Amino acid sequence: MVDDANAATTTAEQAQSLTFDLANESAEAMLRLQTDLLDIYDQARRDWLAQLQSEAELWSGLATKLAGTRSVPDAIKSYQEWISQRVEMAAADAQRLSDECGTIIQKINRSDQWMVLRNMTLGRSATTPF
Repeated sequence: MVDDANAATTTAEQAQSLTFDLANESAEAMLRLQTDLLDIYDQARRDWLAQLQSEAELWSGLATKLAGTRSVPDAIKSYQEWISQRVEMAAADAQRLSDECGTIIQKINRSDQWMVLRNMTLGRSATTPF
């Protein structure tokens, strides 16, 4: 009878320890993921601010060219050049946005947080492979 009680206590302690370990692993994995994502967001912020500055310079260049034009054909040429550059910038913006979203999705999919959550539902340690 005493052995059964000791065995039950040991089992309960092991379950409690496993639960604590899984919760700790989950918290650490989530912290790593959040840190990585914040780094990605910070880089994206810097990239987009640089893009805004480039766009402001493009607008300023157009204003300068238009101020110096002497004829309608010169103005039209300036607008055509500006539109061409703006279309290229828009394409680069779309590519950058796609790349950034892809990076974020890959980071989330590859994070060990998903492995921890998967293992928690299966009752395994995160260090136990599949």
